[in-house]
Amino acid sequence: MIDLLLASAITLSVPLVLAALGGAIHRRAGIVNIGLEAHMILGALMGAVFSGLTGNWAVGALAGLVAGGISGLLMNVIITRLKGNEIIVGLGYNIVMFGVIGYVLRATLGVSGTLQVPGLERMPKLVIPGVADVPILGALISGKDPLFWLCIVLIPVLAWMLRSTRWGVRLRATGASESASASLGLRTLAIRDGAGIVAGALAALGGVALSLGTVGLFNENMTAGRGYVALAAFYFGRSKPLPTALACVLFGFFDALQIRLQTTGGFNADIISTLPYIAVVVVLALTGIRQHYRGARTLS
Repeated sequence: MIDLLLASAITLSVPLVLAALGGAIHRRAGIVNIGLEAHMILGALMGAVFSGLTGNWAVGALAGLVAGGISGLLMNVIITRLKGNEIIVGLGYNIVMFGVIGYVLRATLGVSGTLQVPGLERMPKLVIPGVADVPILGALISGKDPLFWLCIVLIPVLAWMLRSTRWGVRLRATGASESASASLGLRTLAIRDGAGIVAGALAALGGVALSLGTVGLFNENMTAGRGYVALAAFYFGRSKPLPTALACVLFGFFDALQIRLQTTGGFNADIISTLPYIAVVVVLALTGIRQHYRGARTLS
C-alpha cells in the first residue's frame, strides 16, 4: 500500500513542481505570479487538443509549452509596461482565461466541462528494468512520464543557474531592486519578460502533465486550484528550487492520501478532499511564523 501511495504522490506532485518552479523564477525577478492557474489550464487544453490532432504527445506538450510562454509574456507585459497591480492582474487573468476557454469549448466544439479528444496520445510511462520491482525505490522513480524526469533535471539546473550564471545574478538583482539594477544598465523589463515567459511555459507544462500524463482528457476544472497551491509552494520554499519542489511533494502526498482515504471508505469524502488545502493553510501559517521570528531576530 505504501508503494502505491508514494507512486501516486510523486505523480500528483509533477504538475505542482513545474508550475511552482516557474512561479519561483518569476518571483526572483520581482513579480508574484498569481496567474499560474490560468497558464496551467491553457497548457492542459493545448496539450490535449494538439496531441489529439497529431496523435503525438510530444507535439501536444510543445504546443502547451509555447502557448504558456505567450500567455506568461502577455501577463507580464500588463504588469510591467501597463503598470497593472500584480495581484489584481493575476486574479483577473485567471478569471478571464477560464471564461474564454469555457466559451470556446461551448461555442466551437459544443461541449461543456469535459473534452475527450479523439486520437489523443498520452505520455508514455518509462519503466526502469531491475528497479521497478524494488520496494519504495521502484515506486519513486519507475513508471514515471517524461515530465517527471524533466523536473528531476530542472531542480538542480535552475538552482545552479540562479546561483552561478550571469542570467541568474541579473534576475536576482532585478528582483531585489529594479531601480538600482536599471541604474547599472540592466534591461530590467526584458529580464522580467523572460522570467514571465519561463513562468508561463513551465506552468503550462504542469497543465500538460494533468491532461496527457494523469487523466488523458481535458476538463475545465481539472487544475482544481493547483496554481494557487504552487504559489504557496514557492512562497514556502522562498523561491529556491529544491525547497519549493519538496513543498510540492508534501502537497502531492496529502492529495494522494485523500484519494486513498476516499477509495478505502469510512470517511466523509467532502471533508477528506479538503486535506491538501488544509495542509496548504498550515504550511503558509508556519511560513508566516518563521518569517516573523526571523524578522524579530534581525531587529534584535
